[in-house]
Amino acid sequence: MTTDMSSTSTTPVVEVKNLVKRFRRQNGAIVNAIDDVSFEVAPGDFVVLLGPSGCGKTTLLRTIAGLETPDEGSIAIAGRTHFSSKDSIEVPPERRDISMIFQSYALWPHMTAFKNVAYPLLSRKGRKVSKDDVARRVREALTLVGVGELEKQYPGQMSGGQQQRIALARALVNNDELVLFDEPLSNVDAKVREQLRFELVSMQRRLGFSALFVTHDQTEAMELAHRIAVLDNGRIVQFGSPQEIYHRPATRYVAKFIGAINEVVGTVASVDGAGVVVETPYGRFVGTADGRRFSVGDRVAAMWRPERGLLSRDEPQTVNRWPGRVKAPLFVGSHTEYLVAVGESESDVRLWSPRADIVEAGSSAWVSVPPEDVRILPAGEPSDADADVSLPERSPVPAS
Repeated sequence: MTTDMSSTSTTPVVEVKNLVKRFRRQNGAIVNAIDDVSFEVAPGDFVVLLGPSGCGKTTLLRTIAGLETPDEGSIAIAGRTHFSSKDSIEVPPERRDISMIFQSYALWPHMTAFKNVAYPLLSRKGRKVSKDDVARRVREALTLVGVGELEKQYPGQMSGGQQQRIALARALVNNDELVLFDEPLSNVDAKVREQLRFELVSMQRRLGFSALFVTHDQTEAMELAHRIAVLDNGRIVQFGSPQEIYHRPATRYVAKFIGAINEVVGTVASVDGAGVVVETPYGRFVGTADGRRFSVGDRVAAMWRPERGLLSRDEPQTVNRWPGRVKAPLFVGSHTEYLVAVGESESDVRLWSPRADIVEAGSSAWVSVPPEDVRILPAGEPSDADADVSLPERSPVPAS
């Protein structure tokens, strides 16, 4: 088995154009699970399809694998059309020269690790591999993923992490340029999952295969991806690097889904170049438009990350500052998290401070955030929750 699948080719490994997949619900309603999606995966690229349950990410992966038939659009793999509604082309899954790792791993329970990994080499039509070559490639794949000693073990005798490694070895043994992953780490515990993420990244960078990975876990997406496609209701709403998606979200939906964020909804009071002044329940906010054009009176959301806010006992000089009351400090080792009530409405703001000293609950303090760290985004339709601050789960912060 080769140890370098990288290629100098500029042809996309995957090219999806205007893909549509419809499902009919029990009540007869038609739903676009994939709604006019177009994107590419470059050679050696690690692309993560990220979104909540029901957003269409797994359906999109399955159409590329050939396990679902789209209604419209086209799919090309390594420059060859594998599906085209216009030209009535549909290549069956077994002829797509791709490997896939399922959430359940899909290992044969009656086969040893060796036989599970060897299965793709023996079952693919049109390719004959000698017995000696099969043995060599299987043992290389098992060694590569760190489970060479398990070749005679059955899946029922392995831990979840070991089964995941066997599934990965089976996917790599064919030397395919493209490997599809359908939430393969969701069935192992948190510590093993973290270790496997690092191993997967290292292996993918070393071997150079292209990867398309489905997950709803934002931390997993940040750690694995070269690029992330964030999906919402069957559409890709932003496609970019983890840093771009985290620091420069394209929409309010992306900003709230990726990492923890504070937000407050208000109306535009004035616009000065890239700067936007917003009237909010906190008072006036100054933030950046990030290339968007707003007019006075527009309904917008001012959003900022917890690590960009500052907590101080003395009044700061920055324009975005409000007196507050500490409701709850939480020391988590690398930093301290605070929940602070600010403004006349006493809305909750979440802050992360690197300081080791703790500001006690009930203490008065000032909250501030630099204008350049506040993103002003369209607020969309009115909502009863608009005055609330979004407080999603914690997630690591990627490098700037």
